[in-house]
Amino acid sequence: MERVTRADVLATEPLIRPHVRRTPVVELDRSELGLPPGRLVLKLEQLQHAGSFKARGAFANVLSRDPRPQSIVAASGGNHGAAVAYVAQALGIPAQIFVPEISNPAKVARIRSYGAEPVLTGQTYSEALDASREWARGRDAAEVHAYDARETVMGAGSLALELQEQAPDVRTVLAAIGGGGLLAGITAGYDGAVRVVGAEPDGAPTLSRALAAGRPVDAPTGSVAVDSLAPRQVGEHTFAVLEAFGVEATLVSDDEIVAAQRALWDRLRVVAEPGGATAFAALLAGRLELGPEPVAVVVSGANTTAVSL
Repeated sequence: MERVTRADVLATEPLIRPHVRRTPVVELDRSELGLPPGRLVLKLEQLQHAGSFKARGAFANVLSRDPRPQSIVAASGGNHGAAVAYVAQALGIPAQIFVPEISNPAKVARIRSYGAEPVLTGQTYSEALDASREWARGRDAAEVHAYDARETVMGAGSLALELQEQAPDVRTVLAAIGGGGLLAGITAGYDGAVRVVGAEPDGAPTLSRALAAGRPVDAPTGSVAVDSLAPRQVGEHTFAVLEAFGVEATLVSDDEIVAAQRALWDRLRVVAEPGGATAFAALLAGRLELGPEPVAVVVSGANTTAVSL
């Protein structure tokens, strides 16, 4: 299996650039959050099309294929499905989206808002993925995988290219991980130039388990962020990147994730879903040993019904 590289990310970025937002950053001193002083850069990726970073990988999957797919199919906890539905609407192709029954209603509604009718099936992302592949068998539909595809990782890596321009002095980047598409994209995009840390719920420790085993292995899938950060395993493509660059994993509790959501709203008026606030939770909980060097945290999504925390 060929590992995604920075060169792949650089080649993919021009393809998707006309279709994705260059999301802003907000800068503050960590002392404002009751932490030791140091510059903090929040990458507000919840402002991306369809409400999360997933649009980057979804566009990369479709636009990098020749010929362009005539229809697409995807399984998702919600955010990826919304992104694929958005891409399908933007490019004028039909999409079939499978989501588990536990998906946040806000995410299901977002999928419908882009003209796709989600199929609710199973209790987990893995069950929805199986159903999507069964449906696609014998049909001329291109699968757009939520995380374990080279194109998904390459698209997500465009976030790192933006962040390098917006905050070139950052030395640590912290982002949430479920299947690993975002974290692997960031890692490949930086090509070892910064420390990359993945934050995950302690009820869904996919990367922690994989790093301990030296390969992707099954992990529990229970968490307040179950609809975005709880696949059964980290992806093969994503793990290849994360292991090669020595990416670290840190765990946070559901209570810490909810507290981070509240802090983002109370202090910055930033709305984040549980998965979108998980990296910020690791920072607030003091999971990282940091000096005064600048740190970037990705707020990765905001598809939630909670608008007042």
